[in-house]
Amino acid sequence: MFTGIIQDVGEVLAVQQAGDRTLTIATKLPLVDLDLGASVACNGICLTVVEKQAAAFMVQLSAETLGKTTAGGWRQGTKVNLERSLRAGDELGGHLVQGHVDGTGTIKSRTPEGDSLRFVIAVPSSLSRYIAPKGAVTLDGVSLTINDVLETGPEAAFGVNIIPHTRQWTNFGTLQPGNGVNIEVDMMARYLGRLLDAQTAGQR
Repeated sequence: MFTGIIQDVGEVLAVQQAGDRTLTIATKLPLVDLDLGASVACNGICLTVVEKQAAAFMVQLSAETLGKTTAGGWRQGTKVNLERSLRAGDELGGHLVQGHVDGTGTIKSRTPEGDSLRFVIAVPSSLSRYIAPKGAVTLDGVSLTINDVLETGPEAAFGVNIIPHTRQWTNFGTLQPGNGVNIEVDMMARYLGRLLDAQTAGQR
């Protein structure tokens, strides 16, 4: 479990393909107490630490993860938002995030708005029902508030504002129109949707 509050922006140092894909990710996070088998959210994807180096750790990505997230396009030099798993007693600064990516979106536009940047994100129609104004969403592991829903259906899109702090301490400072982002919808919205679907199916 995570909160969507990014602790470091790591960098992919190496990509190895032998069976599952193995990534080496450089980080400034203290690794002394990061145990093998621990979970780290990498651009919102919950991944398991399989090996550690002096200032880097290694994770493995299955074909399922590569096919359902943006990780299939990560290369040497890719910037990755990192968050260690939540510990009992930690402050919940964002919202509850599982690290289970529901789908990927595409940045449609990036526009200055005051000191902030306004991003418009195109979202798969299958996820649009979970996107609501002032609701929570996780983009590349970052807990954000949805400003507005601009379109629905097959052309679904929504807007978020990235304040200077978030731009500085996450990969949003480098993201541009056309880039993909991992989307995790709000957990409560996801399960409420499943419950409603089950009730509807039972009434048929």
